[in-house]
Amino acid sequence: MHFSKTSVEGAMVIDPAPHVDARGRFMRAWCLQEFAEQGIAFEPVQANMGISTKRGTIRGMHFQEAPDGEAKLVRCTRGAMFDVVLDMRRDSPSYGAWCGVKLSGDNGRMLYLPEGCAHGYQTLEPDTEMHYMTSAFYTPGAARGVRFDDPAFGIVWPLAVTEISEQDRNWPPALIVPGHVEADARLTA
Repeated sequence: MHFSKTSVEGAMVIDPAPHVDARGRFMRAWCLQEFAEQGIAFEPVQANMGISTKRGTIRGMHFQEAPDGEAKLVRCTRGAMFDVVLDMRRDSPSYGAWCGVKLSGDNGRMLYLPEGCAHGYQTLEPDTEMHYMTSAFYTPGAARGVRFDDPAFGIVWPLAVTEISEQDRNWPPALIVPGHVEADARLTA
C-alpha cells in the first residue's frame, strides 16, 4: 500500500499495490503492520457497508464524540464516491480543514480518518457501495454531525445534491472555526 498525507492532520489517502494477472486483481485492504509502520494505530472493531442507489446522494458529515471517538478506514467497493474528512479537533493544527478524495471500485483507493474527524461522502455513480471499518463501536449517544453545506467549512461537493436524509440536512450550524485551513480537494482518478 502507498500512503499519502492530506491537508487534514493524520488523515491519509491509501492507494493499493494490486497484483494483476489473467484472473483479475488481488490487493491488500488493510494490514496492521503497514499501518503501524506509518505511525497509525488503527485496530478495527466494527465494519459497515452502505449502498446508495442515486448519483448525487450525500451521507454525512458524521462523527462520534470522545470518549467514544472512532477512526475510520473507508473504501468504495462498487461505483464511485467523493469521500470527505473534516477535522473537528479543536486542538489540531488543521482544525476546520477538509479533504475530499475520489474513491471507486476501480481505483481501490481508501481514506483513513483519525478520531475526532467528521466523515461524509457523495455518490458519483448510481448504485454506489461503500465499506468502512471503525476503531470503536457505534454509540448512539455519542453520535454527532455538522451540515454538509456549512459555510464555516466550505466543503465543495462535485455534484448537485439529489438525496440526503432529514438528519443530515438539519444538523446545526458550526461555531466559527478559527484558523481555518484551505481545502484540499483530490479529484484524481
